[in-house]
Amino acid sequence: MSFWETLPETLFWIAFVAVIIFIMFIFELKWRVNGGFHRNDCRQIKTQLNGKTVIITGGNTGIGKETAIDLARRGARVIIGCRNAKKAEEGVKEIQRRSGSSNVVYRHLELSDQESVRKFADVVLKEEPNIYCLVNNAGIGKAAKGHRTKEGYNMVFAVNHFGPFLLTMLLLDRLKASSPSRIINVTSVAHTWIKTGEILVGSNEEAGAQTTVYCAIEESIKNLSGRYFDNCQLARETKLARDPALAKKLWEVSCQATGLDDSFS
Repeated sequence: MSFWETLPETLFWIAFVAVIIFIMFIFELKWRVNGGFHRNDCRQIKTQLNGKTVIITGGNTGIGKETAIDLARRGARVIIGCRNAKKAEEGVKEIQRRSGSSNVVYRHLELSDQESVRKFADVVLKEEPNIYCLVNNAGIGKAAKGHRTKEGYNMVFAVNHFGPFLLTMLLLDRLKASSPSRIINVTSVAHTWIKTGEILVGSNEEAGAQTTVYCAIEESIKNLSGRYFDNCQLARETKLARDPALAKKLWEVSCQATGLDDSFS
């Protein structure tokens, strides 16, 4: 039998093996995203947040919304930072309905626009004498090729880093004055793996929000500043995240990009 006669069968087995590998890859990815076969759940933690203010960027949808619902149920005043007023108002209504709390509000925030970030911070500082927790949840996975901010920065990096960095620095003194307080930076497995992880996280948003909620309410971790958590427990950061020289450089670049003095603290 010639090579050409056996080609269809060869292609069949190549395709078959490729499908099996793909299925195994998706299973492994979903297993990793969900913390193995069991995902920890902090809904049994009884911590209440009455009288405490929580700010959640991008809290009108997805994991941010589920985080807002949980914390609002615990009595927190929840401020949603969002760029789209209509979607934000719809999100606030749902959060209020599902949490049973009316103490949920929206304030306009466009993280890609540093002027908007500064205006948001000014409003919050005027309205809120205390801030218990800042959840930097909003982020984007991609933007149109060549799409840049008014300041000329890459859109993805501006939304995912420069914006949250500037917001955190502007609210830092109020957060310190409200001690014990917390700053939570939300990421996805994309920072260690690939963007596909974001799709699977979205398949169970309430479960995906559990680690964020855990970091906001768990008393035993209040002294674990700057640590990385996954599946409601301490986890190992990537090698790059543990590089002090890289961290220093990122700090300097971030201060320069946002117009802050690099001695800002």
